[in-house]
Amino acid sequence: MNIAANIVVGLVIAIHLYIVVLEMVLWAKPRGQATFGMTPEYAESTKTLAANQGLYNGFLAAGLIWALLADGTTSYQAKLFFLACVLIAGLYGAATVSRRILFVQAVPAALGLALVLIAG
Repeated sequence: MNIAANIVVGLVIAIHLYIVVLEMVLWAKPRGQATFGMTPEYAESTKTLAANQGLYNGFLAAGLIWALLADGTTSYQAKLFFLACVLIAGLYGAATVSRRILFVQAVPAALGLALVLIAG
């Protein structure tokens, strides 16, 4: 079960690294605009805010990478903490921005959290 948990944690990391790229690099480019349904003007006027948001997603990914590399209790606790952070962020995003965030961010985090607890 630990292998399955680590695979899902890896998936959550990959999702968040992609979000970092979308928010920090591609936000005002056609790919970012299409992903988030923005006009070029809106994307340009909000790209600094998006880059800041992307940085926070990067911190979540970094925490989960650390959790995968750590040993024993530290690994377990870090996985629980950072997956819970991702889950809460995903639930908040789904409630305030787009329901799609529930499936992209919150569901994978919830699955990872459940698997880590079961593997515990």
